[in-house]
Amino acid sequence: MQLRYQFRVYPTPGQRIRAARVFGCRRVVWNDALARIKPVKASNKLLGNPKDRLAHGPYQLVPKSPDLAKTLITEAKKTPERVFLIDAPVGVLQQTLRDLDAAWKAHEDSKTGKRKGPKVAPPRFKSRKDNRQAARFTRSDRWSITEDGKLRLPKIGGLKVKWTRDLPSEPSSVTLVKDRSGRYWASFVVETDPAADILPPTDGDQGIDLGLTRFAVLADGSHIASPKYLRRAEKKLKKRQRELSRKKKGSSNRDKARIRVARAHAAVADARRNFHHQWSHKLTSENQAVFTETLNVCGLARTRLAKSVHDAGWAQFVMFCEYKAIRRGRSFAKVARGFPSSQICSACGHRDGPKPLDVRQWTCPNCGTRHDRDFNAGKNVRYEGRRILAAAAPSTPGPGARRR
Repeated sequence: MQLRYQFRVYPTPGQRIRAARVFGCRRVVWNDALARIKPVKASNKLLGNPKDRLAHGPYQLVPKSPDLAKTLITEAKKTPERVFLIDAPVGVLQQTLRDLDAAWKAHEDSKTGKRKGPKVAPPRFKSRKDNRQAARFTRSDRWSITEDGKLRLPKIGGLKVKWTRDLPSEPSSVTLVKDRSGRYWASFVVETDPAADILPPTDGDQGIDLGLTRFAVLADGSHIASPKYLRRAEKKLKKRQRELSRKKKGSSNRDKARIRVARAHAAVADARRNFHHQWSHKLTSENQAVFTETLNVCGLARTRLAKSVHDAGWAQFVMFCEYKAIRRGRSFAKVARGFPSSQICSACGHRDGPKPLDVRQWTCPNCGTRHDRDFNAGKNVRYEGRRILAAAAPSTPGPGARRR
């Protein structure tokens, strides 16, 4: 299993300049390659499908990564216009072309249906004003971790790293990332043994009903309070945004104000991510199975509840629960979006019909049980999750069944 470990790095002023050169060389190679590929694909698209052509003309061969590497890297370094490419490792520039191929493949697979999920836009040209920069170093670049704990990257030097945990194995690659708030990160890709993270079996399972007033209500009757990090930091964010809007465009003071805004937003995102990590870790560690509901987050984000929906971060929390459950040998299931968890009585199974959101408690007309709306929904999510797991489990033949 491949995992990604991320650590904060602290480059010196000189290393920041050299890192900016590497980012710039990567951006130039990306844009040059995209300028070669995009017209060819657009020309071939006008001709239509080869079996049912819309126009007459020859199909052009889309340039491949090896040909582009020879033209845009090896030969380009010898020209006065691209001689600055020597400031970046060759492996980083070659990896840029492979990343461009992956971006085109993701776009085309999403159009044909091979890639699930939302449609992926075609690759776009990168700008020097992009606030996030990244460069991937592979083993061919001969990067290393020194004995004193520094990360030595070619063309950049030895970077000071804040190691918060040990790497489980030898990394296959490392990506140097500069985020929008000006922080630098080293992201390692490592191979781990899947059996090493599996926890011993435990009893119990948990159904989760996500909400806004309370972040989550669990099937056992407990709930997780909503921290509302964005709401709590809203006053500070508004102040930082006003300071940014008053700065002259293109000035150094405006860029400094932009970084202050980005840092304020990064603090909110980091706190929310840490909250999601803590609770997803707790739920997947204490329960053998975890069940959640499937929410239309994109649709809810277009309503008047958009700010609260984004502040909760349901999608990230569910993703954390899913990958941690798989990694630890737990069961995880998402209940269908159309499942009426708030309409069914968890005591007798009677379906009472839809109810407005202001109805937080109701009484079942069939058995007379008084229900809390969210607690009842959490129990129904757990029942439905159990049914999904039972249906997915292979059926075992009885003692008198004939085996082949």
